[in-house]
Amino acid sequence: MALDDIVKAYDIRGTVPEQFDADIARALGVAFAEFARGNVVYVARDMRPSGVELVAAFSDGVRRQGAAVVDLGLASTDLLYYASGVHQAPGAMFTASHNPAQYNGIKFCLSGARPVGADSGLAEIKAVASEVLAGRGPGAAAQPGGRTEADLLEAFADHVVSFIDVSALRPLRVVADTANGMGGLVVPAVFQRLGSVELEVMYGELDGTFPNHPADPLQPENQRDLQARVVAGGFDLGLAFDGDADRVFVVDELGRGLSGSVTTAILAAAMLRRHPGATVLHNLICSRTVAEVIDECGGTAVRTKVGHSFIKQRMAETGAVFGGEHSAHYYFRDNFRADSGIIASMLMLAELSRAEVPMSTLRRPYERYAASGEINTEVADTAAAIERVAKVYERYDTDRLDGLTVDCGSWWFNLRPSNTEPLLRLNLEAAERDECDRRVAEVLQLLTAG
Repeated sequence: MALDDIVKAYDIRGTVPEQFDADIARALGVAFAEFARGNVVYVARDMRPSGVELVAAFSDGVRRQGAAVVDLGLASTDLLYYASGVHQAPGAMFTASHNPAQYNGIKFCLSGARPVGADSGLAEIKAVASEVLAGRGPGAAAQPGGRTEADLLEAFADHVVSFIDVSALRPLRVVADTANGMGGLVVPAVFQRLGSVELEVMYGELDGTFPNHPADPLQPENQRDLQARVVAGGFDLGLAFDGDADRVFVVDELGRGLSGSVTTAILAAAMLRRHPGATVLHNLICSRTVAEVIDECGGTAVRTKVGHSFIKQRMAETGAVFGGEHSAHYYFRDNFRADSGIIASMLMLAELSRAEVPMSTLRRPYERYAASGEINTEVADTAAAIERVAKVYERYDTDRLDGLTVDCGSWWFNLRPSNTEPLLRLNLEAAERDECDRRVAEVLQLLTAG
């Protein structure tokens, strides 16, 4: 089936036009309108050239079912979530995030920016779209919906800066690498409101062919230009955004990147200062430091599965004020529980101003352990490999919240299968670097032994 290759755990993603074309986009528009049951659907796209045709086709499908389309044009994913939250309407963001230029996709949300994932709607959308592609879809509405355009960039920028006290910011020099992605639109609009903060943008031109480097700051090589510029230009902070600008990685004044766990811990402390005793979520591959910091700051730490749909659902259930992932997704209750790279950036600026020390100093209390980073290993049978490892470590505390997590005292690890590939993802942390490296080799040997 055409949709099998592109419907992922949290979104739609595939190459254009081989896997994802206008016909499929139109069918998904029909299916999403049927599933969301809204009178209006907000639609936006990133800078990928294929987005224009795909959005037009998707909008046709939505309108065929009688729902109106509000087209936001070029936008970041968090701007689309904002529109969905403020206007209490479902939304569809056309983006392939950090993927290469030949990809495109869709991130769906229901009214209030509520997530749509494999267990919360994507399966139903896929089923209806498949029927449409087979010529058996639902009938069209008697009257097609209309189409209007809206520009919410200024309103979104106002919303973003509402998370901080702009007057408390000290003069700072910031350089942002937006990787030819949607940060090139959103970041300058927000920083214009900051007054004392000087901004330089690298690769700010919106260009979905990514002429400078991939828009995937999770890969260290894609932060190198930013790190060099921070040092050469004497900047206080560097910010690296992904293609749709819902994620951000932070670089200190020495050109050294902060892990997503360190940023999560800093943001957790900041949010608990504002909301004493609140609940904060962290996914299970975040450093132990995160839970320790939440506890030290008087908050309640809740551990979650990896993935935005799980975190947003748990935020709704627990009333959590903030949630963070090691992959640099940061979620805010007052942002409709949605993730936002630019809101996280504002809070980091506020923390840097409050601390009155360089970021290289501010980060130190939050770096307590040695981490492996995520290591992917291809295995023929992921389930069998996990059970083989579980048997070896059965004397330790283990859980199956998301894959296999084993707590061995001075070190721990999580082993998770990929949703889309025959891969196991290992994340391991230990008290010391030598032990971390030794234990990584130990677990990897078990994975490949079968």
